[in-house]
Amino acid sequence: MLRLQVDGAAVQCAWYPFPPPSDADGELGPAGHRGTQPAPASLLFLHEGLGSLTQWQGFPAEVCRRSGRSGWAWARAGHGRSQPLPRPRDETFLHREATRTVPELVARLGLDRPVLVGHSDGASIALIAAANAPGAYRSLVLMAPHVFLEPCTREGIAAVGRRYRDGELGRRLARHHDDADRLFWSWHDVWLSPAFAGWDLTGLLAAIDVPVLLVQGHDDEYGTMAQLDAIEAAVCGPVERLELEGCGHSPHLEAREATSAAIVAFLERHG
Repeated sequence: MLRLQVDGAAVQCAWYPFPPPSDADGELGPAGHRGTQPAPASLLFLHEGLGSLTQWQGFPAEVCRRSGRSGWAWARAGHGRSQPLPRPRDETFLHREATRTVPELVARLGLDRPVLVGHSDGASIALIAAANAPGAYRSLVLMAPHVFLEPCTREGIAAVGRRYRDGELGRRLARHHDDADRLFWSWHDVWLSPAFAGWDLTGLLAAIDVPVLLVQGHDDEYGTMAQLDAIEAAVCGPVERLELEGCGHSPHLEAREATSAAIVAFLERHG
């Protein structure tokens, strides 16, 4: 694990080299590849609203291994073992992560037009980042993305808030986060705040002209296929979709093989 100072906070980062250090000779470059041969674009994994490095459950390493690419993931400020949130979270937090933290992290890691692989809030951050910096990212992989609020989104967040008060969810999150209570309520309260009621990214999407893979479960409690429809209708680059029956909000965990295979195939065509 590596800790980097990014946008005013020390954040925890993980590197997934390919090939692994024991499998090849040569010096590592700043983006994690070897020698002077051109390498495919690195992957940068962006976790969900309550996510951390450990909650990926090895998915980034699996995708890197199967695709033959190096990759990075990080725990945003306030998540996992990263430094606590340096400022109160408000309705602009996704935009700040996308327009300040992500570009600064990419620069610090020496990545050249990485592929952004985002889940949930991480997928929304990836969309904002790509819309605000055309040409900076090679392609986007978006699992359970949201670009506007649906009734089920707020209902799902309110329901998980009730579960958190019951105690078990808090105990589970505490295994992954230094301050699970602060993280949870900062996320919950912002998404349900009046200021967030009109949150909508669809006006940004026309600026995205890179290939996009959309992955969505039909049983996602936080969003429907309307999210994918809105993205596909608005972006200018080619779009591929993977719709998963019997899958909820975490395709990379609930339909791991299908999701991993789809990402690898997409990267072979567009990565």
